[in-house]
Order: sequence, then C-alpha cells, then structure tokens
Amino acid sequence: MTNNQFTLGPRPNTVCTPDGEVLEPPKDWSLLPPGDAALTRRVKAAGDHWVVQERRGRKVFSKGIWAPSNTIERIKDELVAMRSTESYAKKQAASVRRREATQTQYVGEFADAVLQFLNFHPSHAELAKQLADAVTTHATPVGSGTVARTKRIPVERRAEAAVIAWMRHQTTAYDSMKIPRVKGKRREVRRMLAQHSKALLAKYREGKQVDNCPLQTAVSQASQA
Repeated sequence: MTNNQFTLGPRPNTVCTPDGEVLEPPKDWSLLPPGDAALTRRVKAAGDHWVVQERRGRKVFSKGIWAPSNTIERIKDELVAMRSTESYAKKQAASVRRREATQTQYVGEFADAVLQFLNFHPSHAELAKQLADAVTTHATPVGSGTVARTKRIPVERRAEAAVIAWMRHQTTAYDSMKIPRVKGKRREVRRMLAQHSKALLAKYREGKQVDNCPLQTAVSQASQA
C-alpha cells in the first residue's frame, strides 16, 4: 500500500488507515520527520511513501512520511551536495531579498488598508496611526497564522477582521471569559464583542471624545512594548 495518507497508529512505528486498520511500515523504511520541505517533496516524488498526519480540531499537522531508508539517505546526500555550492547560496540570498521586499510592501499595503477601515475623524488621527501600527505589527509577520496572512479574502476585509480580532483580545475580557462548551457559543460571544468594538470605533469616526477608553489604554501599552 503506497502513496496513501495515514494517521498515527496506537503503537510506536505504526499507522492507521482511514478505515482504522493498523499497519507497520516495511522493515527497510524510515520515518522522515517534517521540517525540510525540499527533502520531503523529493522523497515523495521518488516513489513509494506513506504520509502521516494528525488532526487537531480543524487543523491537520504533518507527522512526517515513511519511505525506503535508502531513498531518504540518497536524497539527503544529494541535497547536502547541492546546498554546498556557491550558485545555491547566491540563489538563496536572492530569494531572501525578494521575500523581504514582498513582505515590506505588504506590510505597507496592510497598514494603509487598516487606516482606511478605521477612517477616524482628523481629531483622532494620531490614535488611528498608533492603532494601525499595533494591528499591523501583530498581524503581518510571516507565519503568524492571523487573518492578515490569508489570501482568500481582499486586503480590505483582512484589515477589518484584524482590527476586530486585535480589539477582542486587547480591549475586552475575552481571553479570561469562561465560555460554555456549547456549539456556536464562542462564535456568539465573538459577534457580541465585535459589535461593541465597532460601536467604539464609530465614536472615533464621528470625532467624539471617549473617556476612560480601553482602546486608548491598549494602544498606549502596545506602543510602549
């Protein structure tokens, strides 16, 4: 049985098929841990392998792949040789520069989108800038897993979602709330808090003075961090 996806088995060095059958890999196979994407891709492309995954809630995590030991070692040696060349080092350096330039550009675009969403009255322009900086700093790092990193929705919607998420964690008691483990309850609480956050933002768009504002406190703490 090859090129199939499995979950972790009940015992070390075992896997489970989608039907629940427990299998042991062939004796001359080894488990290649996740972490080196290039190595994993090449081993998969080389032939027989078993992909092992673990599901936690809605997320799926790689636990590595089983493949013939001699295949894994051969490809490891090939990669070591390739990565030791000067041309590879130059290629990697150029790739890093491109990623950094792309990230810098995106951070700027995202910050602008946040400011446009906030649309605060000119009398609150400084607060808007500080809030945009705080949200952008939190949401845009590569690998952060925040809504700002998704490409499934336009940047304008990413900016709005990121602001509301930041305010949920920084200006409400959400993180310390004891929410019943009832289907839909957490989503309901988030919607309620989002409405409170949007109502607060509306006051700043109208140029109102807000006393004892949790948003100002949170932004001040973020700027000092």
